[in-house]
Amino acid sequence: MSEAIFHLEAEVRTDLGKGASRRLRREDKVPAIVYGADKEPVSVTLAHNKLVQAQEFEAFYSHVLTLDIAGEKVDAIVKDMQRHPYKPKILHVDFLRVDASKAIHTTVPVHFINEDTAPAIKTEGGHAEHHINEIDVACLPGNLPEFIEVDLTNVALGQTLHLSDVTFPEGVSSVELAKGESHDLAVVTIKAAKVKAADEAAEGEADSE
Repeated sequence: MSEAIFHLEAEVRTDLGKGASRRLRREDKVPAIVYGADKEPVSVTLAHNKLVQAQEFEAFYSHVLTLDIAGEKVDAIVKDMQRHPYKPKILHVDFLRVDASKAIHTTVPVHFINEDTAPAIKTEGGHAEHHINEIDVACLPGNLPEFIEVDLTNVALGQTLHLSDVTFPEGVSSVELAKGESHDLAVVTIKAAKVKAADEAAEGEADSE
């Protein structure tokens, strides 16, 4: 993966408002704002084509990016992206500045691995029901993972993995788990196939006759 997707050129914009934003979009530019780290927000613009290319990579949303704003390099993460409801256009982006010494809260995607080869699925006919596809984490910017792996190899048929069962990278913690046991969200369940479950139910009824 090219590191270029994590480096974006941005220009400071002083012409603000909805009308100015519409004009920028007609020029294939995307209005954005950079805020946080106890500094004043800065309104900027980015080239639409460069941003579109970058956001096609999953890591773009869970990686510390470098914004080059009028010669100043700013580390930031994407906090929000507004898209056109039906056109392939990005309308606005919110970037949050990060401080290497301060923890950040953000979401990272979940990658379910060994799903096709897990015995409960491959040989016992189960299927994985994903309850969440991303996890809220807290960590220093330097520890931010691009994704978190959840291994299904040893998950039994009928078993549910929760956040407390997930192995987080060093220096990374779950925001929800920090709130207490009642926030131990379900992540994935290996369920029996509906056809198989129906067959077993029918067999049970026949045995009872």
